[in-house]
Amino acid sequence: MSYTTQTQTLSAAAGDAAGTEYLAFTLGREEYGIDILRVQEIRGYEPVTRIANAPDFIKGVVNLRGTIVPVVDMRIKFNLGTPTYDQFTVVIILSIGGRVVGMVVDSVSDVTTLTAEQIKPAPEIGTAFDTDYLIGLGTLDTRMLILVDIEKLMSSEEMGLIEKMAA
Repeated sequence: MSYTTQTQTLSAAAGDAAGTEYLAFTLGREEYGIDILRVQEIRGYEPVTRIANAPDFIKGVVNLRGTIVPVVDMRIKFNLGTPTYDQFTVVIILSIGGRVVGMVVDSVSDVTTLTAEQIKPAPEIGTAFDTDYLIGLGTLDTRMLILVDIEKLMSSEEMGLIEKMAA
């Protein structure tokens, strides 16, 4: 084993033992988590520029320091009722596969570290997300986070926002 490979293996093992950090956010009554490494920034909701003939869940675009960013309202995408826009509504700016995408959610709460033992397999029922996009359910005391593979979700055919990632 080369020094670089050995170092990478040790780093990965240390990362697994320490856990993975997830940004927790809410959609409706449920709490979700996404890998914090995909989050570029969090912004308050601001009006967007609508794009003609775009699907309803694509709210429009914003100019983020010279970059035109499509903004997806996850509450509309997953039929979680009529969305309201208040002081808690935020846009999570994601960096996925070299593209920047905004995701509107009801609120953001915190960053939670979960170890592999705290992540349980996702059931085949009961969430707004197709289970293909779920990493699992993160458990922390009485709290439960639905962990979403946001890269896989945003690159799905139905979203069409990001080209498929190389496997």
